Amino acid sequence: MRNNTKQQFEAIMQRCTKVFEDKMKDYASAWRILRLPSLTDQIFIKANRIRSIQQKGVQKVDEGVVPEFIAIVNYSVMALIQLELGVAEIPDMNHETAMDYFKKYLGQARDLMMNKNHDYDEAWRIMRISSLTDIILMKLLRIKQIENNKGKTLVSEGLDANYYDIINYSVFALIKILLEGEQE
Repeated sequence: MRNNTKQQFEAIMQRCTKVFEDKMKDYASAWRILRLPSLTDQIFIKANRIRSIQQKGVQKVDEGVVPEFIAIVNYSVMALIQLELGVAEIPDMNHETAMDYFKKYLGQARDLMMNKNHDYDEAWRIMRISSLTDIILMKLLRIKQIENNKGKTLVSEGLDANYYDIINYSVFALIKILLEGEQE
């Protein structure tokens, strides 16, 4: 399995990239007007829905957790872009530029995952998907606190590190569900 991690990650990256690209075709870069707290709240809504479905074991809207994990990845990448560029007053990014930024940050998330995966010896493989969801929610609560503190931390990682972790935990969940057939 260890040798497959990068390939599995890249397969999920392709799926997330396709969704982002299709949404860019539908909506252009309307997301550029979102402030970071709005993106954080959007990610929180998606993660909370996943947890709710996991706890209830039933869903009433015919859309499972896979699209929600993909959305978490994509909104987290958008947040990283916003951290770098700031918020736009109007949609200001063409398709090609948006895709370049998206691929840049998703690639950085992959590189970080590979380094951490080495150090943690693929511990995520024995984690439950519900635990991955809980960790994502915890990271979001951390982000909200950092946002409330106007981005300042005393000893903790900043916003970007938490968004990268959220991307990676979401990709791990997608690998487990889509590529390894693990039940949600």
